[in-house]
Amino acid sequence: MSMFSIFNVSGSAISAQSQRLNVVASNLANVDAVAGPDGQAYKARQVLFQTTPMGSDAAAGVRVRSIEESQVPGRRVFDPSHPSADGEGYVNHSNVNAVEEMVNMISASRSYQNNVEVMNTAKTLLLKTLQMGQ
Repeated sequence: MSMFSIFNVSGSAISAQSQRLNVVASNLANVDAVAGPDGQAYKARQVLFQTTPMGSDAAAGVRVRSIEESQVPGRRVFDPSHPSADGEGYVNHSNVNAVEEMVNMISASRSYQNNVEVMNTAKTLLLKTLQMGQ
């Protein structure tokens, strides 16, 4: 394993966590969304990761395997005066849980920061190695 492969692994993780943060931001933006014109409310999305082990044909690291919609049913709120209410007077809201999304955002942000630190540490070690050779 080359020292430079650390940058590939951390770089792939940073890219994946960045995509996760974008999905979390989209979910949080739609926390209070009601059903759209098609009658379907926004569904929370989750990022699924896949690791690529060292020694495989592809570069080692992590990648986003897919982004899937949550199948948890959305909230139904009784509000017959709402313009989006159905025939029974219920309004369909998104299934996004703001607390879960905030925890997800903190986790993704810390993972991102940790991988930046890994890259900075590897850079420092490589520079120290070069200085020893002088």
